[in-house]
Order: sequence, then C-alpha cells, then structure tokens
Amino acid sequence: MRTIAGGCLCGKIRYSATTEPAIVAVCHCRHCQKQAGTAFSVVVGIPKSAMRLEGPIKTYHDVGGSGQPVQRNFCPECGSPITTDANAAPKLTFIKAGTLDDTSWLDPKVHIYCDSAQHWTSIPESSQKFAKMPG
Repeated sequence: MRTIAGGCLCGKIRYSATTEPAIVAVCHCRHCQKQAGTAFSVVVGIPKSAMRLEGPIKTYHDVGGSGQPVQRNFCPECGSPITTDANAAPKLTFIKAGTLDDTSWLDPKVHIYCDSAQHWTSIPESSQKFAKMPG
C-alpha cells in the first residue's frame, strides 16, 4: 500500500492517504488549463474514503465536460489547487499531483480531453489517449 501525502504552498492544508491510486492521468481540458495556469493538470485519482485532509479548504463549483458538477478544492490562503471531485466519478477524489510531497513515483499513462490539448505540448505515443473523458 502506498502512502500519499502533500499539501499547499503555504502549508495550511495537509493531506494523506494510504492506498493505491486508481488512476494517474493528465487532463488537457480547458478548465484544468485555466485552474493550473498552464497546458494541463496531472491528477492522481484515489478513493475518497482513503483521503484525510487537514486545514481550511475553499471550493469552486464548476461543471465538467460531462455536464455534471465538479468541485475544485483549493487553499483559500495561497490558492493552491488541492483536489477535484467530479460527480461523474463519485467514489474518487483527484489530487493535483503538483501538491504531492514525493512525485518520484508518478508515471501518467493516460491523457484525457486530448481534443483541447495545447498544440505545443506532446503526448507520448505509449500513452492511452482519449478525445474527451473515457466512458
């Protein structure tokens, strides 16, 4: 079982989980691009029940490409995006990989919303690629 831990830039939010990730993916949707302020967001999907979070959290209520609600959770002090919860995947929470304490084990093999990927980014040929969210 893997221990996953991390937190925000200012340190007011900390999280941890002891679980294996359900998925490690790169999301190229326009909303992740805007939230991350760059070309994509790397996310680690874990069971919601495994996540322990300490500190204040603020939520931006969004709508995903599925048309269903998405909750984008971030630190109200420093603005670091921490997790995303999508009604389309109700049992998972998606940790923003940049907030992990240890990223050495990350190896995303799935790319989603490739239809909106920036033309100046490359997606490895060995990756699974989906135009939108897989079914």
